[in-house]
Amino acid sequence: MQSAIGAESGMKFDVIVIGSGAAGMMCAAVAGQNGKRVLVLDHARKIGEKIRISGGGRCNFTNTDTGSKNFLSENIHFAKSALARFSPQDFIALVERHNITWHEKSKGQLFCDGSAQQIVEMLFAEMALGDVDVRPNTVISDVQKLPDGFSVMTTDGLKACNNLVVACGGKSIPKIGATGFGFEIARQFGLNVIETAPALVPLTFSSSDLEMFKSLAGVAVPVRVSCGGASFDEDMLFTHRGLSGPAILQISSFWHPGKAITLKIRPDLDFGRLLRQEKQGSGRKAIQTVLASHLPKRLAISITEKLAFDGNIADLGRAKMEELITMLECWQVKPTGSEGYRTAEVTRGGVDTAAINAKTMEAKSVPGLFFIGEVLDVTGWLGGYNFQWAWASGQAAGQAV
Repeated sequence: MQSAIGAESGMKFDVIVIGSGAAGMMCAAVAGQNGKRVLVLDHARKIGEKIRISGGGRCNFTNTDTGSKNFLSENIHFAKSALARFSPQDFIALVERHNITWHEKSKGQLFCDGSAQQIVEMLFAEMALGDVDVRPNTVISDVQKLPDGFSVMTTDGLKACNNLVVACGGKSIPKIGATGFGFEIARQFGLNVIETAPALVPLTFSSSDLEMFKSLAGVAVPVRVSCGGASFDEDMLFTHRGLSGPAILQISSFWHPGKAITLKIRPDLDFGRLLRQEKQGSGRKAIQTVLASHLPKRLAISITEKLAFDGNIADLGRAKMEELITMLECWQVKPTGSEGYRTAEVTRGGVDTAAINAKTMEAKSVPGLFFIGEVLDVTGWLGGYNFQWAWASGQAAGQAV
């Protein structure tokens, strides 16, 4: 699906949007419906691919609990203005106008009942209402500032515009076309870029930990994971490469190389009290049996093997009991890295928000140049927050261009 192409090469547009992801399409739709002549350029062959593959193919399109508290940034207040002016309820209203049914999965996370493709089609329909010109498979080789706007050299010829919106995301998931092009544009125009890193990504470990994790591949367990002052209660998944699952993806945004993460297995349980009670009342039970009544059996076995515990729980002395409780309640593991941008859902860091007007998304030092979505140093938690930032920042820029 593609909006009709009606503009000849060389025509000056009111707005050129670089990137056709969530933020870019939102911005284009708003600007187009406000009467602006809008061109969307993307080097990718498929438009909105990151939306299409999100949320297991059902697109976790927002979170009803969205607030600036759910984002990482050098300036934690930057996102407040845009998020306040375009809320999750505003996007829900848009979704419902297009007769897309949805459901809440957990913790305010909203998903399509059907396919994520419905959100892509909705955005195309909104762009069509504004006669937006969308050109995929178009590579940009040069961007220059003009006295009255910008020039953009593409494989489809030279384009010109009054306002240029950079919406080409970060480096996450390069297989669908992600690059650092937006950061290059920012640097070209003298804007600072906060150091970037993969975020919402599985973590990897050294061979000493990996031996245990590999043996547990496929096992999931609820944990409270903590690092860098942040803590999340979610499920953790053991894999052949390390640790994954929602808990690990969440904490990966706060983890930095050389730091450990702390795991409390089954945060709903007080293992100290529980195990002491078991020792007094069911002392003849094997330690593995006691643990397996509260944990996946493979994990129970693995923990007792790692600690070299055998026999009945009554046989555990005070020191050994404390060692077991510590592992269950405060297990520290030190990642060696992450799986990188290949599997990262988002990019942490990005264009320094100190250089951007929080209300309009316009660069303070370069009139007419806007940055929205993931390319900015605004990184949401897992759970629909990054999409809400895309919609809100896209809306803000779309109204301002």
